[in-house]
Amino acid sequence: MYKSALLTDFYSLTMAQGYWKHSRNRRAVFEMFFRRQPFNGGYTIYAGLGTLLDSLAGFTFSGEDINYLASLGMFEDEFLEYLKNFRFTGSLWSVDEGSVVFPQEPLIRIEGSLIECQLIEGILLNIINYQCLIATKTRRIWLASGKGSIIEFGLRRAQGPDGALSASRAAYIGGALGSSNTLAGKVFDIPVFGTMAHSWVMSFSGEEEAFNTYAGLFPDKAVFLIDTYNTLKSGIDNAIKAGLKLKQQGKNFGVRLDSGDIQYLSSEVRKKLNKAGFEKATITVSNDLDEFIVETLFNSGAPIDMWGVGTQMITGGKDPAFSGVYKMSACEDSKGRMIPVM
Repeated sequence: MYKSALLTDFYSLTMAQGYWKHSRNRRAVFEMFFRRQPFNGGYTIYAGLGTLLDSLAGFTFSGEDINYLASLGMFEDEFLEYLKNFRFTGSLWSVDEGSVVFPQEPLIRIEGSLIECQLIEGILLNIINYQCLIATKTRRIWLASGKGSIIEFGLRRAQGPDGALSASRAAYIGGALGSSNTLAGKVFDIPVFGTMAHSWVMSFSGEEEAFNTYAGLFPDKAVFLIDTYNTLKSGIDNAIKAGLKLKQQGKNFGVRLDSGDIQYLSSEVRKKLNKAGFEKATITVSNDLDEFIVETLFNSGAPIDMWGVGTQMITGGKDPAFSGVYKMSACEDSKGRMIPVM
């Protein structure tokens, strides 16, 4: 994942040089914990450990990294030589990913030299804080849906490519069935999902042609986006026409709603599908959903089979940061004793 040891706060490097120069690279213990539950909730889902372990395994300074540090004029040549051979050799204890965790309890404990404990602070907090936030948001949405089928649709709204990839991983840990992010599918072996955009429908002369063409390509995975023009006056009717052809092949299909009054439209669409003999046809909904909208729809009995959630899940919504911190809890003194310092 993240291999360069430059992915650290600059003060970690300046302090590291001080520890090295004054022979203070003693044994130390640091712990990562958090101070408050996100989203004013009652729990947090712990995530990010796998990413962190992969990153620590390759956390080194390349020749280019050393040259960059030298160009800053702040580091002694002998210290830079020390960094050339730097590897994380400490010990890490952690709770299991996917665990429910609470404030003020240690999630990760690092034991090692003071320098290596200090240098990994930035990457540890970056990875764990973000993935805990997204995993927790996803779990809230999943529970709000009655433990339904949630798909992470957040690639286009994530904080950059790395944020999108990390969030897909965390969302899967939090309860998402899969992701629209194809790269996440490859890297993390997460199931990938996708249907069609409005542009597909608009590129044809009409909805029926668009749906029939798509069904011809993917007869076992046909989900039609029915709100491009008018959901109830054209979209669902054309989807049913395409569905009748699939039914002759022994295939099922689904529809997706991406706008409008989801509660009303999903109910009316379900009625039309059932009347046409498609009781098993599925309804997927999207459009800026969060746990509060999902819970309202679920409690109202809206006939929704699958939820596509993007922006609110992938960004954390109104609570965009997790309160995790990384603090020294013990350090070796001049007599070789480990002294609590928290």
